[in-house]
Amino acid sequence: MGLFLIAEIGINHNGDMELAKILIDAAAEAGFDAVKFQKRTVDVVYSQEFLDRERESPWGMTQREQKEGLEFGHDDYQKIAAHCADRGIEWSASAWDLESQLFLREFDLPFNKVASAMLGHQPLLREIASERRRTLISTGMASIEEIDGVVGLFRSQECPFVLLHCNSTYPMPDEEANLSCIPMLRERYGCDVGYSGHESSGNKVCVAAVALGATTLERHVTLDRAMYGSDQAASLESSNLKSFVLAVRAIPEVLGTGMKVITDAERAVREKLRVDVVA
Repeated sequence: MGLFLIAEIGINHNGDMELAKILIDAAAEAGFDAVKFQKRTVDVVYSQEFLDRERESPWGMTQREQKEGLEFGHDDYQKIAAHCADRGIEWSASAWDLESQLFLREFDLPFNKVASAMLGHQPLLREIASERRRTLISTGMASIEEIDGVVGLFRSQECPFVLLHCNSTYPMPDEEANLSCIPMLRERYGCDVGYSGHESSGNKVCVAAVALGATTLERHVTLDRAMYGSDQAASLESSNLKSFVLAVRAIPEVLGTGMKVITDAERAVREKLRVDVVA
């Protein structure tokens, strides 16, 4: 299996199905393998006290109105599933609570995703692992000991997984990427390791991640980084997706085999320029 590319739409659709479809179209046209969303049961994830707090947003003046405005329901996800099928691109979503994971299970998704914030949610982790569905596990904000525990859980359930190195700042400064964790995690756990990017810069961090052996890339995407939303500034704009895909998919070919050989093209140059002198 080659490099697997995920366009993380997350909540950058701002509760607008037409915007979600535009982002799905852009990802499909650029050559991504999948798009991903986020699913929350608002009354489970957040306390009543939090939801009652004031927060101005396009949907009202409370945290509840803002959080509910960002959520898609069952009919919405049926539309997402149908649109992705039409465009020939896979989709999934990261659940932030047990109810949301059970909701997503109805769609028989090709893979699960554990968000970094959920690495401490043991009931949710056990539920996801029990499905034995290929799972991408983000490791932002986590210690090695915490990752050890999650890996042990998924292996005990014989659930296939890929770890995703990431730094959970939005946007992430390039100098904090710490991409050397990719080979470290691969060696420590003997598994495929990818990268989940929240940087505001263009392609360079993801290009470097692939050069270091990342097998999966998840990149936040948006229509416009200036739009309303906490994740927009940490996203790649849809107009840049094609160049991004071309750049990262070229890396395995550029890296080659690591075997030192004289290519056919070099032989012709060698015949013209090579100087052999025997003392």
